[in-house]
Amino acid sequence: MEKIKIGISAGDTNGVGYEVILKTFEDAGMFEFCTPVVYGSPKVAAYHRKAVDSQTNFSIVESAADAQPDRLNLVNCNDDEIKVEFGEVSAEAGKAAFQSLSRLVREYREGLVDAIVTAPVCKSSIQSENFQFHGHTEYLEHELGEGRKALMILMNNTLRVALVTVHEPISKVASLISKELVCERIETLDESLKKDFCIEIPRIAVLALNPHAGDNGLLGSEEQDIIIPAIQEMSQKGVKCFGPFSADGFFGSGDYSRFDAVLAMYHDQGLIPLKAMAMDEGVNFTAGLPVVRTSPDHGTAFDIAGKGIASEESFRMAVYAAIDIVRSRKNEELIHSNPLRKLYFDRRDDSDKLKLDTNDET
Repeated sequence: MEKIKIGISAGDTNGVGYEVILKTFEDAGMFEFCTPVVYGSPKVAAYHRKAVDSQTNFSIVESAADAQPDRLNLVNCNDDEIKVEFGEVSAEAGKAAFQSLSRLVREYREGLVDAIVTAPVCKSSIQSENFQFHGHTEYLEHELGEGRKALMILMNNTLRVALVTVHEPISKVASLISKELVCERIETLDESLKKDFCIEIPRIAVLALNPHAGDNGLLGSEEQDIIIPAIQEMSQKGVKCFGPFSADGFFGSGDYSRFDAVLAMYHDQGLIPLKAMAMDEGVNFTAGLPVVRTSPDHGTAFDIAGKGIASEESFRMAVYAAIDIVRSRKNEELIHSNPLRKLYFDRRDDSDKLKLDTNDET
């Protein structure tokens, strides 16, 4: 089987992106599963390698088309000299991060990589005329979504949490939630669980917005007016979705283990419990788009950048997840590529009428 080619954006040059990439591919066994191609700066990569005392080598290539198997490949995206200032927020680092990401997106469009894994960026420093988005998810939806809406899923080996609203202020969350949006998220999540995770009949838990699931309207009406009607509508369409569940009791009791995924109403509602359980193993997956994109579930970690103590586990799991999802989609495509011709009649019906020759008028 041909190895999956993973395109990796290097992220903020002042953060831990290069460090976790280098640490991940210190393990030569990673090359058995994929051919990694990092988009960034060879000089910055060398600077980080020395700072964190990494032994990982890399080959500089013109593009992913020239990537060598069994090696960490690096495409130079930054022509300018870049000053690395660990832990600092700088426009220079943001510009380098965008150059890395945009080159990767371009080569994905050209079919040179199979999936995208993104190292963390600083959302404030990457902002420019070319990047006016809240994060990777929104940018990739705009660039590669082909009109489809992205769904953020954070996951580990035991839990998948999807979000109705993502990078929105708490003051705006309630006004953004609608029946149509909740239905859209449930449908996208159901499709992703089937196609990306090979779950034939997914079970989805939907969280409430308000404490105690609104307590029959006493603590808020969103459950009665929006969330419950959305669950009922999607259930009538055959989706196995249940709720709304009060978030505190749902996670505290371990009820999440009975479901294939959880749909949370807003960012911290879903991600605080997941990160509390698996901060070093969580993966961010952008579902709903044609492109397979994953990332570690942590940020730039400016406070420990350049110290050599950042854990690479989440980034490694992001690479594994991208490989698995690409394979799942290929298998799904293969299964449906040559469907059986639909039979003329139900073979369970043995009536004489169905056995008559179509040309017999008697």
